[in-house]
Amino acid sequence: MSADGFLTITDRKKDIIKNSNGKYIAPAAVEGQFKAVCPFVSNVLVIGADRNFCTALLALDEPTILGWAAENGLEGKSYADVVAAPQTREMIEGYVARVNEGLQRWQAIKQFRLLPRDLDVEHGDLTPSLKLKRPVVEREFQSLIDDMYAGSREA
Repeated sequence: MSADGFLTITDRKKDIIKNSNGKYIAPAAVEGQFKAVCPFVSNVLVIGADRNFCTALLALDEPTILGWAAENGLEGKSYADVVAAPQTREMIEGYVARVNEGLQRWQAIKQFRLLPRDLDVEHGDLTPSLKLKRPVVEREFQSLIDDMYAGSREA
């Protein structure tokens, strides 16, 4: 409810996640904020259901990140090499910090992983209308998700 008494719907009910502390998070809202702030990201998947903090899988836009790479000492590298480079991670960390400034503590992205490829329809990650298939992406990149939660009480 807003201050003036209006109800605001922020996401589909089935996509709302509840963390282990009982807080509800609309991942699409967080993902949208990230896309608005970071010009290099193409797809974001916020994870946090039944976990004690939120994490994110980030797929970068290949032409945009390769352009950035050419200007930052990574010219001629493949997409996978650019994504794995420490400079890329450091640059994306700045955008994560900016997004987190506008979020509640329980919504903040504590850890993230850059995906080795962009998400697409051909791999089954997106629907033909380019909507993210959350369960498919989570299954495919389960090892990255497990790595982000390693050592936490939900791991």
